[in-house]
Amino acid sequence: MGKILKKQSILFITLFSLLSFTSCKDDDGYSVGDIAIDWVTVNVESNGVYSFTGDTWGTMWPAATSIGGYKLIDGERAFLYFNPLYDNFDGYDHAIKPEAIYPILTKKVEELTEDNEKDFADHPAYISDIWISGGYMNMMFMQRVPKEHPHRVSLVKNTTLQQEDDGYIHLEYRYNTYGDTLSSMPFVKGAVSYSLSSLDIAESKGIKLRINSALNGERVLTFDKKDTPAPASAMKSDISLMKAE
Repeated sequence: MGKILKKQSILFITLFSLLSFTSCKDDDGYSVGDIAIDWVTVNVESNGVYSFTGDTWGTMWPAATSIGGYKLIDGERAFLYFNPLYDNFDGYDHAIKPEAIYPILTKKVEELTEDNEKDFADHPAYISDIWISGGYMNMMFMQRVPKEHPHRVSLVKNTTLQQEDDGYIHLEYRYNTYGDTLSSMPFVKGAVSYSLSSLDIAESKGIKLRINSALNGERVLTFDKKDTPAPASAMKSDISLMKAE
């Protein structure tokens, strides 16, 4: 289950502080005033019919909603505030009432070649958190406010290098400011989720991720597969951050 919070407290909590919540459920069950939070993947089932798959809550059916005018995109990641209504509802883990939804930039793993390497660049990046859940690598970062050109954040397989044959999938985080790096501009927070569906994770030991950190220089983070899969309705995470090299 996801952690229950009273609606009035949500107003004072930012997206970034919510990541530390753990899973639980009130013994008294759900009420209209309860609010839960989760990172979710949108599932468009047909025209105007959709559901969510939460990294913590599992599958969720919106039996009611307070959201209007949101253009749903299948496979898009989002941060969801919702009122849980029922458990084990019509084949879903939960029936819910969405209260607010915030789309998260959702991208795929791209292939870096000699021809397109300049497009990805490798500028120093400020990354505050990285984890894998729901079949996505999720990142939270800081960047200077772009003045002229939107910055590009990418997760790539670098085909220009001979990677070590160690059983891991080797990826790189690439950041391109397009030369827009004015130090006078303020920092803003951002989030992105990269789909890992194109990777053969099942046949690997996990993922090794190279990042060019603005604070710590070049680093390689290792994400090892967990020995025991999580329950279907628990955290949808099959890889955990184990160490940094």
